[in-house]
Amino acid sequence: MIKCSIAVDIGASSGRLIAGYLENEVLKLQEIHRFENKLVRKGTYFCWEIGKLFEEIKEGVHQCHRLGLQPESIGIDTWAVDFLLLDEKDQPLTDAVSYRDPRTDGMIEEVSKLIPKERLYSKTGIQFQKFNTIYQLYSIKQNNPEVLNQAKTFLMIPDYLNFLLTGKKVNEYTNATSTQLVNAHTKEWDEEIITELGLNHEMFQEIQMPKTVLGTLREELVSEFGFDMKVILPATHDTGSAVVSVPEQEDTIYISSGTWSLIGVENTQPICTPDAMNYNFTNEGGMDYRFRFLKNIMGLWMIQEVKRNYNSQYSFGELVELARQAKDYKAIINVNEDRFMKPENMIQEIIASCLATGQLAPETPGEVAKCVYDSLAASYQEAISQIEGLVGRTFKQVNVIGGGCQNELLNELIANVTNKEIHAGPVEATAIGNLSVQLMALGHIEDISKARTIIKHSFEMKTYLPSKNQM
Repeated sequence: MIKCSIAVDIGASSGRLIAGYLENEVLKLQEIHRFENKLVRKGTYFCWEIGKLFEEIKEGVHQCHRLGLQPESIGIDTWAVDFLLLDEKDQPLTDAVSYRDPRTDGMIEEVSKLIPKERLYSKTGIQFQKFNTIYQLYSIKQNNPEVLNQAKTFLMIPDYLNFLLTGKKVNEYTNATSTQLVNAHTKEWDEEIITELGLNHEMFQEIQMPKTVLGTLREELVSEFGFDMKVILPATHDTGSAVVSVPEQEDTIYISSGTWSLIGVENTQPICTPDAMNYNFTNEGGMDYRFRFLKNIMGLWMIQEVKRNYNSQYSFGELVELARQAKDYKAIINVNEDRFMKPENMIQEIIASCLATGQLAPETPGEVAKCVYDSLAASYQEAISQIEGLVGRTFKQVNVIGGGCQNELLNELIANVTNKEIHAGPVEATAIGNLSVQLMALGHIEDISKARTIIKHSFEMKTYLPSKNQM
């Protein structure tokens, strides 16, 4: 049997298990299991089906073994900010409520009454997004204080899944930083902020770094699988794992392109200046205490919703082709408007946004799609200009990673509006970064520099140059 590591990569719309192993200094991947992840309404909240996700992880482990692979380790990454609170018996006090739930409406303003934005940003360096963990927790404090009174343990989504695997309770660093409760300078929970919010210090766990070996599987899982393996912390924040796989860091801005677009650079120190705050940049934790200085931009979620609104009549590829055919249509909307967070109908919101800004509304599927792609490219250009101003240098290229890097039209548009070289790939960036960290922890890869060299030589990259014939 081939020894391997398993990356569990769960995003906001789907999850997958990918096995990886080194062969002659080349990282080999094999997809093992893929599954849907969707929001469900439970009572008044939009929630994740966390129990179902864990069952899918177990099914993937079974599949891995059936395929003749012997896992040495497993590592889990997911989206950020969401969490579960456990009682004294380690039972969830609530469902896993999603960041897209409107329970945090107005919470930024409420928290700002206690902790001025300037002070909160100078301490944490985290951008102000209404769904951040800090606002989710404060919403519970305001509306369901009895839940917080009973809470003994705070675990983010990958932390909880790791707890189900091992029985160990820790908070992993890269995901913990997204809470807006970790001090960017000490890299620990900020006790002052937690106190001023009236939260229970004791429920927060010890912060552990990527490459930490949590331990091995619970006994009942060893019995179920017929084997044991190590559970290793990758960067459990999916963007943190994705950025590990960016092959070039010296002269590159990266865009992690998926449901969200995360655009930024890797720094060794946080940038917690007023200008960075006003532009709403974040300093999320990365590998080896690096910082992912980036901005969240509404990503291909908009196209996913457009496709759904058309009852999946068009594939993503067909929407790209229709957008190419609509080359004469031009309208730019602000993709970060709240209206696009979880609308009843994305197409109607796009039309309404165009009309509200005095632009011609799209009438065809191609025009709707082109509006989204043009608007995303414009938002990237704006963010890149801000990054270059804040760090005081110009970057030569943009590396687009993740599933969105397969969208050739969007890559062409980014090249044209930024006038920079676009390097697209790797596609499976998050799983690759996850696996690389596990292989480092196991001693198979020396360090992150060596990992990036291996990644560069293991996966195809496509280059897009600016064109004079812009759409």
